[in-house]
Amino acid sequence: MFDIVTNEHNQEGIIILKRPLDYETKKAYTFKVDASNTHLDSRFHNFGAFKDTATVKINVLDVDEPPLFSKPFYEMDVFEDSPVGDIIGAVTAQDLDTSNSPVRYSIDWKSDLDSYFDIDPVKGTISTNELLDRESIAWHNITIVATKLNSPVLTSRVAVTVHVLDVNEFPPELAVLSESFVCENTKVGQVIQTFGAKDQDLPQAGHTFSFKPSEKNGNNKNFTIRDFGNNTAGIVTLRSSFQQHSQEFYFLPVVIQDSGYPVQSSTGILTIRVCGCESDGSLLTCRAEAIFLPVGLSTGALIAILLCIIILLVIVVLYMGLRRQKKKETLMTSKEDIRDNVIHYDDEGGGEEDTHAYDMGTLRNPKVIKENLLNENLLKDNRDIFRRDVKPEPKTSKYLPPVSQDSADICEFINQRLKENDVDNLAPPYDSLATYAYEGEGSVAESLSSIDSLIIDADEDYACLQEWGPQFKTLAGIFGQQPDNQSDTKTIITTENKH
Repeated sequence: MFDIVTNEHNQEGIIILKRPLDYETKKAYTFKVDASNTHLDSRFHNFGAFKDTATVKINVLDVDEPPLFSKPFYEMDVFEDSPVGDIIGAVTAQDLDTSNSPVRYSIDWKSDLDSYFDIDPVKGTISTNELLDRESIAWHNITIVATKLNSPVLTSRVAVTVHVLDVNEFPPELAVLSESFVCENTKVGQVIQTFGAKDQDLPQAGHTFSFKPSEKNGNNKNFTIRDFGNNTAGIVTLRSSFQQHSQEFYFLPVVIQDSGYPVQSSTGILTIRVCGCESDGSLLTCRAEAIFLPVGLSTGALIAILLCIIILLVIVVLYMGLRRQKKKETLMTSKEDIRDNVIHYDDEGGGEEDTHAYDMGTLRNPKVIKENLLNENLLKDNRDIFRRDVKPEPKTSKYLPPVSQDSADICEFINQRLKENDVDNLAPPYDSLATYAYEGEGSVAESLSSIDSLIIDADEDYACLQEWGPQFKTLAGIFGQQPDNQSDTKTIITTENKH
């Protein structure tokens, strides 16, 4: 249990534990320790043995430990038809401490989410809480938790495996559901078909089936059942010379019984079709429905397919009708939408001379249109006579006096055009005619229009530019120099005036 080593630095003996201690098994240990010199001096042999012995006693202190189960794991069996509340087994745990605290049991809910089992918290007995089904769940793995009553934080866990045993609850049934056939030239006592059975139950010793004809069909003189004793049976003919045109189908009931407890049995129906065969017994021909019906579609399936096709066609027709109606409404709405006559411009100013082909009255205030309805009727004949962006040809107006194109008073001409547009609510704004007749009037520099630059005399004196101030210093420097010819002066003046 213990060992001792020497500390070379301070010559102390260090006791080391070699195995785990258990207070419940042994509470104290006693042993002797010898201390001796490593190097002996022969001169002092007469003084003694140069070693000493001491007794060491070690007491084991008790530590509070969790309860201990009697087994590392548990296995239990239960039949699937056990009633709810039936006890299937028990677990045992004990507190080995001196306190000997009582133990309480519980099932870890994570291991039994569907609550198939329950446990007595004091006795530890496990019982069923729900009906079990081996075909659904054959094994259940749950975890049992043991807790000390005086110290709930100290717990132990153990795994419990519950095996659900099978109960013979399902009857056997035919393993081959396809129909068989018999030849028209079949002989008496001939086996025309071999079949077997199946069972959802899982007995410990395996399946054992028996086959026999149904008692309700005791007067059957055409076919019978022969049990081969190996979980298979055969259909045997009782007569020969079957005629396909007289009777095409024969139905043979067969009783299948298993060997479980309690015994389960069922009755299956075998369908036998009469077909034409060759001399060696191989199938030659049957009726048309015998060939095509098993591999083709049934009447119900064909009807279902036709109904689906009809429904799809109706949906397509309705969808196309709705799309056509929606498209028609959209076109009518776009034609009647008056907002299509609104002209949008991306730049500021300009382009208004192109709006004479549109009805600009839609942008006017309806109240103003109603108030000026009389003036619109009076000026209806004059809307198409004059253009607002150029000087018109001399024509006589019905309501306003004509203005000659050769008139010297341009101001009167402009005022007349402004008055015409002020009273005409359907006309575009009269801001596209740029006039420079009075540009520079009242200024010391007079007009700088390039229109008048063409008539400037080449010999004109530009000395006055020196008197206009520093703002005109540049112009005075340019025009103070006399050009070689008149055309160059005109070009410079025109360019300068444009800037």
